[in-house]
Amino acid sequence: MKKEQVPQHGGMTAGCREINYAVDEEGRYSLELSVGWEAKNATLRLAWEAIVEQLHLVIVEIRAGQKSPLAYHMVKNQMDVPLLAQYSGFARWRVKRHLKPQVFNRLNSRALVVYADLFRISIAELQEVPDQPDLRIEDMDTSGASL
Repeated sequence: MKKEQVPQHGGMTAGCREINYAVDEEGRYSLELSVGWEAKNATLRLAWEAIVEQLHLVIVEIRAGQKSPLAYHMVKNQMDVPLLAQYSGFARWRVKRHLKPQVFNRLNSRALVVYADLFRISIAELQEVPDQPDLRIEDMDTSGASL
């Protein structure tokens, strides 16, 4: 693509820029900044919609007593058990146990602090689950387009 054709559509990248290769006037490749393009915005929008749907499902499971609030924060932060175990320092089997409400409710403050710090929230926020997911796709669209 030519330098002047580098997409500048904005959108869901929330002010982030990415580097694209483009051909300048002399036919040489150069690095050009882009604020996004429509195809990427559509893909990101679909991915975030899937995450919000997963959050709805996990809230239902938590309300039914099948999972602990930790499951909500894992989904919200796009983590699975192996990744959370790696970041928290807990063994995978312990993270799996912490996903059980009866085990999570008995966690000591040290374990709660590890999770809260990891998710950058308070212990109270870790133990609470909102009625609706607190991720809004509309907040991520900076182009002014409605989603």
